[in-house]
Amino acid sequence: MAGFLTGLLGAADLKVGDAAPGFALPGSDGKTYKLSDYTGKQAVVIAWFPKAFTGG
Repeated sequence: MAGFLTGLLGAADLKVGDAAPGFALPGSDGKTYKLSDYTGKQAVVIAWFPKAFTGG
């Protein structure tokens, strides 16, 4: 996922205050979540731990 976000967000020349580009990611519950699902909400936080569920 980190590579996906780096590729997605790194491809755009974003500046502080710019709107994030739309994207969708799978949740651990099997559902797909789109950034647009949260339009108008107070805050959106995207967090992950790269070594979660790995042996290293």
